[in-house]
Amino acid sequence: MKSSIALTLAALVAAAACVGAQAQTSTSASTPKLQCAIGYVTGVGGAAQSFREYLATPDRDKYRYIADNPIQCKVSDEGRASGCTGVTNLRREEVSVYDDIDETTMAVVARVELEHGTYPVIIQVRRQDVKCEQ
Repeated sequence: MKSSIALTLAALVAAAACVGAQAQTSTSASTPKLQCAIGYVTGVGGAAQSFREYLATPDRDKYRYIADNPIQCKVSDEGRASGCTGVTNLRREEVSVYDDIDETTMAVVARVELEHGTYPVIIQVRRQDVKCEQ
């Protein structure tokens, strides 16, 4: 019950943040921004520092990096995940688009399997791995 309430709350916050971010960045002439609040991710995502390390890892070592650095978070009594480290492999996972990080990555809220259950977590993913909901 707490998990579904937390997920609903995280999705609402993410949707509101996405609308605000789109309003601010729609006038910029830089990279094209995703114009959706809900999407699907197939690929690797993770905590900011871990995801940057994963992207910097040579292709031959990426599988080992995923295996050696599973995503882990602290979960509060209210069901909020924080202090995350590591990466996870997502397969057509429904996400709320949260924020643009740079030209190649963005932050999303995804349901991630942790030690104590599945929780909504803000993670970074490659922009090309996100497909908007039709």
